[in-house]
Amino acid sequence: MTNGFLDKAYGARDAASTRQLYDDWAASYEPEIAENGYATPGRCAAALRTFSKDPQHPVLDFGCGTGLSGLALKLNGFTCIDGVDLSAEMLEQARAKQIYRNLDQIAPDAPLSHAPGDYAAIAAIGVIGAGAAPISVFDTMMGGLTSGGLLVFSFNDHALEDPANEGRLSEYLDCGAARLLCKEYGDHLPGINLKCNVYIVEKL
Repeated sequence: MTNGFLDKAYGARDAASTRQLYDDWAASYEPEIAENGYATPGRCAAALRTFSKDPQHPVLDFGCGTGLSGLALKLNGFTCIDGVDLSAEMLEQARAKQIYRNLDQIAPDAPLSHAPGDYAAIAAIGVIGAGAAPISVFDTMMGGLTSGGLLVFSFNDHALEDPANEGRLSEYLDCGAARLLCKEYGDHLPGINLKCNVYIVEKL
């Protein structure tokens, strides 16, 4: 199976190069990952719906890309979705779907602009890992939640190879700052035999 940008997606790079990759990939992103059976948005959205108290409460789609994650959230009953992403070109694709209340471009390592509690949940679907966002964004997202807020995220096989990623999650769980509600291993991109863990964490 031919991969246009997908075979470049998991290499180490700085934030500027990552933004450029996703800007360049925006127009062909959805056909390429659809060809490879991208399953993670649906898995994450379904898991979040299971643990969400009210799907009408606002959700932040962090690293929303072209909006596939937002679409999965909408299909699972979430009605108020905002999105942020590094890539302006990806955001244009997301905007065309007309499923987001607000869409904003963010800078690498920038703090979230909302106050904790503005969102009942934050989704980071396929966001953290090699060639994408660093594990430090986990702290950013947890800081954007108040007690009882939910974080849904995924680590693919490449992310799971780096012990720092699950190690950061364990730090929050071990000190009582968060509770793990769900951890499920399954398909990510079956076309390239890549799997991932889907997690739901509640901030305490």
